[in-house]
Amino acid sequence: MIYLDYQATTPLAPEAREAMLRWLGGPGSDGFGNPSSPHRMGRMARAAVELAREQVAALMPAGGRVIFTGGATEALNLAIRGTGGEGAVACSSIEHSAVGDTARAAGAVHVIRVTDEGLSALSCDGFEDARLIAVMHVNNEIGTVQPMEEWAQAAQDKGVPFLCDAVQSYGRFELPKADLIAISAHKFHGPKGIGALWVRDGVALSEVQTGGGQESGLRSGTLSPALIAGMGAAAALSGERMEADRAHVEMLWARARELFAHWTLNGSAEHRWHGNLNIRRDGLDVARLMSDCREIMFSAGSACASGSGRPSHVLKAIGLTDAEARSSIRLGFGRYTTLGEIEEAAARINAAAEAQGL
Repeated sequence: MIYLDYQATTPLAPEAREAMLRWLGGPGSDGFGNPSSPHRMGRMARAAVELAREQVAALMPAGGRVIFTGGATEALNLAIRGTGGEGAVACSSIEHSAVGDTARAAGAVHVIRVTDEGLSALSCDGFEDARLIAVMHVNNEIGTVQPMEEWAQAAQDKGVPFLCDAVQSYGRFELPKADLIAISAHKFHGPKGIGALWVRDGVALSEVQTGGGQESGLRSGTLSPALIAGMGAAAALSGERMEADRAHVEMLWARARELFAHWTLNGSAEHRWHGNLNIRRDGLDVARLMSDCREIMFSAGSACASGSGRPSHVLKAIGLTDAEARSSIRLGFGRYTTLGEIEEAAARINAAAEAQGL
């Protein structure tokens, strides 16, 4: 099998797996303590958690704290609901549903439009009552990179917090000077089931889940030292390998663009994470293509929305018709993808598309 779905999840780094093993525990082990317990095993587990917190924070802006969560969806919920107050949430039309749906559930929403290249229009006109601005750093479906520093400044000028969904950018880009940043470990070669919300010093946040307040009184529940240690190791490795990973992805991107030259690129080619190739062929039957190429793991859109049957809201937001959106595929690659895998996948996908008469 060839794995080309890095936006959905990434392979677990061996270093992250190794960091987790000690804290999975078991009879006779000293690594299964509850990090909230005051005894020696609990203190050992707490030390592992705090080391990971430092490792995760090292790739964040200075002057904030890391709150561990069960994933980015929980982190985004904590940010949107925890900031509270009167007014609407302003968010872009291509946000992940964890932002869009949560913002709508929490109250009024102002939609920030995007261009046909998938770039958010830098304007706060009509957002006078906004209490929070939320803009995704790197889009999960088309990979476009938003003007984050400008949005951070716009939020500051309005005197409201700025929330950054950095799920697809953490460990790959320098993060913006936001007030709240959400991440998920399994998107940068860590384990699933663990994420974090970074909160800038001085930003007021209320607890939205009661039951113990283990994480600074903001998030309740027993922490998993194993998952957190894996996340910390993955974060540290991403920091060490950032330049090498980017160079590798650029090489794969250049070759993939050659191999899929007859496909249309969705979204900006320039303002984009080049580990995301979202392309289309008019008239393509994507379901048939995926069946014909079942040994290649790629996507027809976001993994979170793939079962909805609806065309991608992201592709619709950049002006594609329903038919164009449904004839699009997403190829995601990264650290552990080889050039040979890209070439073999392209040959199979192109052959399958041509068999449809395209």
